[in-house]
Order: sequence, then C-alpha cells, then structure tokens
Amino acid sequence: MRRDTQLDALRAIAVTMVMYSHFFAAGGSSFWGHIGVRLFFVLSGFLITRLLLEARSAAEFEAGPALKSFCIRRALRIFPPYFAVLGFVWLVDLEQSRGSLIWHALYLSNFWYALRNEWTPWVLCHFWSLSMEEQFYIAWPLIVLLVPRRRLESICIGVILLSLSYRFYWPIAGTPALARDLLPPASMDALASGALLAAWPSRSAALPQWLRLGWPAFAAAFFVLQWLSPGPAYSVQEWGRWLLLQILPLAPLVVVVASCSSGIGGHIGRLLDLSPLLALGRISYGVYLYHPIVLSLAVTSQPWIPVNVSEQGPWRFLVAGAATIIPASVSWLVFEKPLNSLKRHFPYVAKGARAGVQPRVNTSDGGWVGRTAGAYPGDGHKPPLMRDLHRTDRI
Repeated sequence: MRRDTQLDALRAIAVTMVMYSHFFAAGGSSFWGHIGVRLFFVLSGFLITRLLLEARSAAEFEAGPALKSFCIRRALRIFPPYFAVLGFVWLVDLEQSRGSLIWHALYLSNFWYALRNEWTPWVLCHFWSLSMEEQFYIAWPLIVLLVPRRRLESICIGVILLSLSYRFYWPIAGTPALARDLLPPASMDALASGALLAAWPSRSAALPQWLRLGWPAFAAAFFVLQWLSPGPAYSVQEWGRWLLLQILPLAPLVVVVASCSSGIGGHIGRLLDLSPLLALGRISYGVYLYHPIVLSLAVTSQPWIPVNVSEQGPWRFLVAGAATIIPASVSWLVFEKPLNSLKRHFPYVAKGARAGVQPRVNTSDGGWVGRTAGAYPGDGHKPPLMRDLHRTDRI
C-alpha cells in the first residue's frame, strides 16, 4: 500500500509557503510562495493523471462515463466553496471586486490580471492559479482517457517543451508583464511534470537516474540564483535569471512528490506524518481560498486587534493565518465534506468492473482539492475534530 498520506503534508507545506508570502514576506511576495504554487501544480498533475490511468486500467473501462464522473466529482469538490467565496465578495463588494467577478466565475482570473497587468482586485488575485488548473483540465482528461496509452509520456514531454519554449519566447519578443507568468503555457510545465510522473511507473518503478542524482544540484542552483542580484531591469541577465528560477525547481518538486507518494521513512517521514500537518493539508483548499478574504477583514478590524496586522510581518502571519484555519476547518466539516460524500454516486468505473482492476491507492482528485489515500493508524486516540479533519478519505 502506497503511503499517500504524506502528500497531505506536502499540501500543508505548500499552503504555508503561500501564506508566508502573502502575510509575512516584504511586499507580499516571495520565492517561497512561488514554490508553493508550483508544488500544488505538480501534485495536481500527478494525482489526477494517476487517478484517470487507474480508471482506464479497469477491464470494463468506458471513456464516456469516466469523463462524466470526473467532471461531476471535480465540480462537487471545488465549485461549492469557490462560488461561495465569489458570492460573499459580491455581497459585500469586498475591495470593490464586483466588476471582475464574471471573469473569476468563468475561471478566467489569470486572463483578467494579465490583460490589466496589475493585481487589482488583490483580494481575488490568488484565483489565477485555480483558473490555470481548470484551463488545463478542459483538455487533459480527454487526452489521458482517449489517446493510446503508449503515447502519454511523449505528450507530457511535448507539453513541457511547449511551456519551456513559451518561456524562452518572452525574453526575445515580449515585454515584462504579468502575462508572462499568467497565460496558460506558463504553468503547463509543472502540471505536465506531475502528469509525467504518474505515467512513468508503467515503464519502471524508479525515477530516471539523472533525476534521482541531479535534483540536489537543481535545488542548490535555484537557491543560489534566488539570492543573487537580478541585475538591471529588462537586461539579458534579469531575463536569464527569471527563466532559470521558473525551470530549476521542477526536478526537485517532482522528486519530492514521488518520494512522498511512495512514503518517506526515518525522521523526515515521522515529521510528515504528524497529525496537525496532515490536518492542515486536508483543509488546504479552503485555506488557500479564504486567506486573502480573511486578511482583508483582519485589516479592516485593526482598531479592535491589539497587534499590528495592517503590515506584513510576524503578527499578520500569526493572526491572519490562525484566523484563516478556523473558517477553512468549519467549511470542510459542515459544507465541503457532506458534498464531497456525494462522489460515491459517481464512480469512474461501473460497479461490475471493480473486480477487474486493483487500484494502487485511493487517490486524490487534485493538488488542492483531492483526497489522499489509505489508512491513518491510531485515529481512535485523536480528538473528534482532529479525526474528522484527518480522515477525510471516508466517502
């Protein structure tokens, strides 16, 4: 049994990186937030592709019903809290966001910010990444379910190369703008890297040797570049640094996801298996959705808060971060979890076909929003709330 519970820990780490960037880091942005989002993309590409491949391996698999179930299950999981946020923002016109809501409702947030070339309204700026995922999954399930299985790895590699080509296009013919990071090709390399990882075990249980041995060098190069001066704006040096900072993290992130999917042992594994970390990973979608909303409300409430939450720093991180976990937990327990249980009515493979395939794991529907697998030992000794947050794979 593969210990995919550690992928929940990765979700927790990723969303913490994002909150650190938005609550603590100077200017509301840092490379940690960038890495957190890229990690979510790799996770999403990996888990959804593997889930669809496992459905496809069933003896009585049919592409049409599987695709229908995919769409319904994904809608049940991500749409209710997503549109609840949009409804709340519309109701109170938070940060004067009403004018852009139709773009967010259509999952075109990335295009809205790219066309305006500014993060306005900032309270919904994090929706760009959710839009990017939805745009990817318009076509990707069709590819996974319909193309010849032997071609899938080549298609993944082709998507990665297309994304890399896009990144090399901008330094030559583009101008510095949000569009270079927000248009769909900008993140397809991370999503397709995760998908390639899911497809790879059909050939070998082990990752390629260059990846297993070379990922520390990629990670080291990324951190060295991160702390070097970017050079003059619009210079060749600045463009080259930007390109490498986008590309270098991919190999380490793929290795991390692969390792946690198989299960890491030792001290690191025990840390990744800590119940609070897994619980935070379980509600990470809600945390990601709600955290800018909570920040806006916290800043508005500053006169009644004894510490400074109006500026980036440790107090904003602690207060707004803790305040975000509360609605995310309640949202999961009373809103998302009951709706998520309806997915049992929409299996990927008809019930009569289940004997024809033995899935490796009870996998997730996606990087932010899925459900990881397996058994969580010792649940009987946890408080009821922790059990409910932890054992969300029961559907």
